[in-house]
Amino acid sequence: MAKKITITLLSLLFFCGAGLAKNAQWSVEKANQWYSQQPWMVGCNFLPSTAINQIEMWQELTWDPQTIDKELGWAEQLGFNTVRVYLHDLVYEHEKEGFIKRIDEFLDICQKHGIKPLLVFFDDCHWAWPHMGVQPKPVPGVHNSGWKHSPGWFTTNAYEKGTVSKAEKRKLEDYIKTILTEFSNDKRILAWDLYNEPGRSGNKPVKLLKDTWQWAWQVRPSQPLTACVNGCANDQAKRINAKNSDVYSFHSYHNPKGTQKQIDFAKKDSNGRPILCTEYMARTKGSTFQNCLPVFKKEKISCWNWGLVDGKSGTKWPWSSRTRDRDGLIRPLPSSDPDNAPADPPVWFHDIFRKDGTPYRKSEVDFIKKILKAGQ
Repeated sequence: MAKKITITLLSLLFFCGAGLAKNAQWSVEKANQWYSQQPWMVGCNFLPSTAINQIEMWQELTWDPQTIDKELGWAEQLGFNTVRVYLHDLVYEHEKEGFIKRIDEFLDICQKHGIKPLLVFFDDCHWAWPHMGVQPKPVPGVHNSGWKHSPGWFTTNAYEKGTVSKAEKRKLEDYIKTILTEFSNDKRILAWDLYNEPGRSGNKPVKLLKDTWQWAWQVRPSQPLTACVNGCANDQAKRINAKNSDVYSFHSYHNPKGTQKQIDFAKKDSNGRPILCTEYMARTKGSTFQNCLPVFKKEKISCWNWGLVDGKSGTKWPWSSRTRDRDGLIRPLPSSDPDNAPADPPVWFHDIFRKDGTPYRKSEVDFIKKILKAGQ
């Protein structure tokens, strides 16, 4: 009996040890070697103009590869070689096989245009209540009126309180591990962004964030893992992401001086790791292509502006166009007739093209093409 127990314990220790062996952050040397093999990566956070949120982009009901192909063609013409794209756990839960096939199709479209995506799993920004099926209509004049958390507000808060069900936890773990395993050696993918701006809507998803890192390490894909530091809404999440990322990432919607200040901080905080700016460009805040791309180029920092084509997400409108309810949660206004949408804002906040492919500002497009051609 004692011998049997000993063998069992040794087997268990071996299994645990094998799992722990995968729980390894890249070394600084490996991360820099990877980055040295990449071109200057410049692109955008991408959502097709026909989708109001991540669910509408990916679910079978509204999957639109034709628009994706067309609009990524415009990105290619700019000289963009990467996009940052959000996935959603509900699409995985309800349409697992179809979702994986659509990701594969999306990767083929990206490859056709010489673009490598950075794929995002979880997100705490904007509206808190995700659901499958028909999505809300755009609210004219409101920034990101239909964007959805992943997972939802109730799930992240229950997770933090320790009241999340075992079934729900297993679903989230399966989502992360299955997608990472399926594409763990896929050369069409640039990197994985595990959690966008945790805590941004007032929640505190520290436990979920920690578990997400553990799940990703247990797969340990061949592509680097990251999650933003500046952009998190609480210091604990910032420290977790700074400590665990293979490549350090941050968000900046500041003018050149503010952007440089954030870069200087990132250099100290990253401990020598490569640095990515995974969100920037808000024109009314002084974060423009002409102001910031030269800074990123000088510092050899890859970067992704927010938005490509003005569409259902309405991100040409500023953050200030949103409202909050008495509990502090962001909620959309009652939907109104999109045919009676207000005129464009005086200055577009995000986005580069109109739906017909004409640029919002030709001078911007000319500048982007020039600096990216010069950077090749």
